[in-house]
Amino acid sequence: MTPARIAPRARREAVEAARWIARDNPAAARSLQEAIEAAAGRIGRYPRIGVRRPDLAPAPYRFVQLIGYPYIVVYADDRVPPVIVRIVHAARDLRRLLRDLN
Repeated sequence: MTPARIAPRARREAVEAARWIARDNPAAARSLQEAIEAAAGRIGRYPRIGVRRPDLAPAPYRFVQLIGYPYIVVYADDRVPPVIVRIVHAARDLRRLLRDLN
């Protein structure tokens, strides 16, 4: 199955996060990028793997925590392949950051 597509905004967020991490730990930044690609593969294979969070975004959006990182992948499962629309740090104000998805 095709991996989830990463929308431009989510790709920019991933690059920004990797650059931030790379200041202190370039290997961890590369690992973050690999974790995002792995998540895209899992989401592409299993589009319903993520959880719905109606308190943060309506359907068709789902949420997946990146394994080993404090980042959340937000994607739309109503497309083939699914589309990752945001990659955000879990400690941020998700309600404010994601209000444009409503």
